[in-house]
Amino acid sequence: MRSLEAESNRRPPLVLVVGPTAVGKTEISIQLAMRLNGEIISADSRLFYRGMDIGTAKPSPTERRGVPHHLIDVADPREVWSLALFQEQARRVIAQVHGRGRLPFLVGGTGQYIRAVTQGWQPPAVQPDARLRRALEAWAQEIGAAELHARLARLDAEAAAKIDPRNLRRTVRALEVILSSGRRFSDQRSHGDAPYDLLNLGLTRPRAELYARIDQRIEKMLQEGLVDEVRSLLAQGVPPDAPAFSAIGYREMLAYLQGRLTLEEAVAQIKRATRVFVRRQANWFKLDDAQIHWFKVGADTVDEMEAAIRRWLAEKPR
Repeated sequence: MRSLEAESNRRPPLVLVVGPTAVGKTEISIQLAMRLNGEIISADSRLFYRGMDIGTAKPSPTERRGVPHHLIDVADPREVWSLALFQEQARRVIAQVHGRGRLPFLVGGTGQYIRAVTQGWQPPAVQPDARLRRALEAWAQEIGAAELHARLARLDAEAAAKIDPRNLRRTVRALEVILSSGRRFSDQRSHGDAPYDLLNLGLTRPRAELYARIDQRIEKMLQEGLVDEVRSLLAQGVPPDAPAFSAIGYREMLAYLQGRLTLEEAVAQIKRATRVFVRRQANWFKLDDAQIHWFKVGADTVDEMEAAIRRWLAEKPR
């Protein structure tokens, strides 16, 4: 009988680089990929959309020229990229990277997208019900996104705990699945076999340092023209209720442009929402998770991570 270890070593390798927003994943993963003949697959759901560059802190064209990047700028802001579609596309790209004899790095802070690829998730098979979805969205207009999320929590606390109450699209989808099937959303997300041999690397910083970096990043976004970026998307015909506008930074700037918030209030809400998001990310990537090799970001972090990856690769049968 084949051992589990031998079976694992026959699976294609995949390096994960995970951690909270603004911890430094982009810069560090690019350096690692350059040193290790790698390519980067983004697992950040905000980076899918074209024209949304400033508010997502998207890697610059210069950075992307240095290392091949995938699943960035692949969708129109009016499109919905489902978990199932991301899973399919990410696995296709990872196979292509392996086919070129290079090392794939899956990089991001969107926990559910990473788990869908690496843990063999099988998203609920319930087909979209446009009529029910419209009814749920209308209900949300009446009672508010937070209250709709609270209704979800009463039906499926596990699913609600993993959905940001401000993310109306995901709340509606979970309720749609529950009401269409009569079963909890969380019970329908089954797991298959992990398709890759994984090395899971996490980046961390002290919380105060991380929050300071977040504030600096948000101020830089404003200086670089975040307001004009949102204004330009609207001028291009992206509707205010487009899924992409639910992202942190965009929904607050939209509220500012619609006169529902002052600029000062919008900026304060972005900072607050980003801190909440960081705490939610910590539920996906726990510091006590034995499967994640954590590195505190510092001067030697890239060297240390490179050494860990090379040791891991050296242990694999040729």
